[in-house]
Amino acid sequence: MSSIPMIEQTAGKGAARAAARRGPGARGPRSGQGSARRPGFLTYGFLGAVLLASLFPLYWSFLVGSHDNTVLSRGIPLLPGGNFLANAAKVFDSIPFWKAMGNSLIVSCVTAASVVAFSTLAGFAFAKLRFRGSKGLLVFVIATMAVPTQLGVVPLFIVMSKLGWTGSLWAVIVPGIVTAFGVFWMTQYLRDALPDELIEAVRMDGASMIQAFWHIGFPAARPAAAMLALFTFVATWTNFFWPFIVLDPSNPTLPVALQLLQAAHFVDYSVVLAGAVLATIPLLLLFIAAGRQLVSGIMQGAVKG
Repeated sequence: MSSIPMIEQTAGKGAARAAARRGPGARGPRSGQGSARRPGFLTYGFLGAVLLASLFPLYWSFLVGSHDNTVLSRGIPLLPGGNFLANAAKVFDSIPFWKAMGNSLIVSCVTAASVVAFSTLAGFAFAKLRFRGSKGLLVFVIATMAVPTQLGVVPLFIVMSKLGWTGSLWAVIVPGIVTAFGVFWMTQYLRDALPDELIEAVRMDGASMIQAFWHIGFPAARPAAAMLALFTFVATWTNFFWPFIVLDPSNPTLPVALQLLQAAHFVDYSVVLAGAVLATIPLLLLFIAAGRQLVSGIMQGAVKG
């Protein structure tokens, strides 16, 4: 425990030496260039168009979900109706919505946390440790992203069946505890954001590699880890293919539960799209709550880099 303050002091000295090498005039030209280049009308117009195109599917879902099922036969609606709460009540009565939302929240949170933890450890090892076969192993990990998910569904289902996990949330969580994209993402970020000299200085002060990772590597990886956690949470929340195969209708995640709204011979699109809007609200709240922290983390990582 006595070595921890020495590690942090060494890290501070290393950061100060890096700032001294950049020189006192390093910030002046950057600030001048940033003030000279300001976004113009075309930039804001393009960003506005992208924003409207991104919001249109959600608005369309809310538009149809606020009418009755005959709205599409009467033409394209332009204004919201007054039936959204009634359609939402039908969603709650037709499917186990709150149980499915709880399952999606558990699966998404656990998967995001495990992916960040394992990917950061693997990225630190690939980026900063020197061991035989590291480059080949990293290439193999990246190459697995080229394999379609559908090819592994049958053997994966057999494994889950032998373990007795079919119908359980573990069958959705365990296959996604680490991803090749997460390992590649953290490797590339730590390779540029973490100086080798800083790790060597901490190691010379008597810190183990685990201590160097915890006090030096993980704080440096926080901006990339935050983005990876958000991407993983959203991807897991909206995942339908594998949960639909391995989970029971009585214990579904939210996308699987919304599929149950579609009857065999009749689909009430107003109710289905109302459920889709309700399933999107938690993601919107997540982006609103974490957006500023994510942007500040990205900017902090860019300045450090």
